[in-house]
Amino acid sequence: MLAKLAARSRSRAVLGSLSAAALVLTAAACGGSGTDKAAGGTVHLEFWGWAPGYDKSAELFNATHKNIKVTFKKLPSGGQGGYDKMLSAVKAGNAPCLAQIGFESIPTFLLEGALEDISQEAGAAKGKFVPWTWKQVTVAGRTYGIPVDTGPMAMYYRKDVFKKYGIPVPTTWDEYAKAAEKLHKTDPEAHIVNLRAITLSGLAWQKGAKWFGTEGDAWHVGVNDDRSRQLADYWQQLVDRKLVATDQGYSPAWWSGLQSGKVATAIGAVWLNPLIAQNAPKAKGRFAVAPMPQWTAGEKKFGNDGGGSTAVLKGCRHKDETVEFATWMSTDPDSLKNLITKTGIYPAATAGLELPEVNKGVDYYGGQNIYKVFGEAAQHTDTSWQWGPTQSQFGVDLDEATANAYAGSGTLFDAFDNVQRKTLAAIKSKGVKVR
Repeated sequence: MLAKLAARSRSRAVLGSLSAAALVLTAAACGGSGTDKAAGGTVHLEFWGWAPGYDKSAELFNATHKNIKVTFKKLPSGGQGGYDKMLSAVKAGNAPCLAQIGFESIPTFLLEGALEDISQEAGAAKGKFVPWTWKQVTVAGRTYGIPVDTGPMAMYYRKDVFKKYGIPVPTTWDEYAKAAEKLHKTDPEAHIVNLRAITLSGLAWQKGAKWFGTEGDAWHVGVNDDRSRQLADYWQQLVDRKLVATDQGYSPAWWSGLQSGKVATAIGAVWLNPLIAQNAPKAKGRFAVAPMPQWTAGEKKFGNDGGGSTAVLKGCRHKDETVEFATWMSTDPDSLKNLITKTGIYPAATAGLELPEVNKGVDYYGGQNIYKVFGEAAQHTDTSWQWGPTQSQFGVDLDEATANAYAGSGTLFDAFDNVQRKTLAAIKSKGVKVR
């Protein structure tokens, strides 16, 4: 299907699918190893990623393993250049063996021929993970990485601000809009949320939208489907009334709003919790976590934002050792305790969900057992959501289109429409069928 790309590849084509249906992808083989074996027999593996705490897990592994040593190299986050560096290294033939790759970007890396098939090496680990997470790293029965975590979502909120203005903690999106109105009316400098563009995907997930899927041998793209329109219309009303702040996500202004209380909530995944603690230290004890507001009172439907894997990049010559480390990092109790505490993961490994660290109070949040909230969200999240094959492009387009809407150039639904058109064009440009 991808004749031009296949012609440039130096090896065989890999047939894959992101569902039971057939979807053809070309995986071009690349050289390189990302490893070195010293004279003493020790295999040295390099691990590229950006998450806090990953370096500590590598240190823990090195302290207990003699024949494999892992060096963690910190990159910018995937969407901020990390993925581009990985893909460039694969093309140059000098990629590392290990890479932090979010579930959403597995299809993109596979389409670019940047992943190794580790089905044989990793097969025995499958039963150690929540089933849907294993599906995120498996395409047409072939596995390309080891799951690390999922991203169940909740609402972080400034309990002191809600108490000060007599605002009940919202349990529905209607109540959330009313809270936004009361907050901004009482304090014109305050906003209910500083809404990141990519958070809209998790909100669409909760809403029941289906942005990507496969039908037969073709992709289906529905960024502008009916439920996405409803979602966009809801948030557009809040934007039009100046109830939502629109600072760039994770910018100094974004964190400042949370620390000062001028932004009263953040809708985000479990991994956001240590980042809030690090970037808004003066708000310690003032935050709490509540379930995401629901579209219908009494429902329990949640979204997912993030979650990812330790994937194996094309050209790795020591797949056995690479899979050994990746599996250890995601399943070893000491590694998991570190990742839960430092990285803020919600484990993909079933054993990790039994650890005390996901069932105890967190000091920054006033001792609240925030993992209880995220655990319930994880149990009521639709796990059939799929990501598309051009995620890097998709993320950039969504950021740009959302920023334009915030600036008054069209609406959020216009943004979704624009992203829909660009995504269809991008997938077609790869030679992949799309509807």
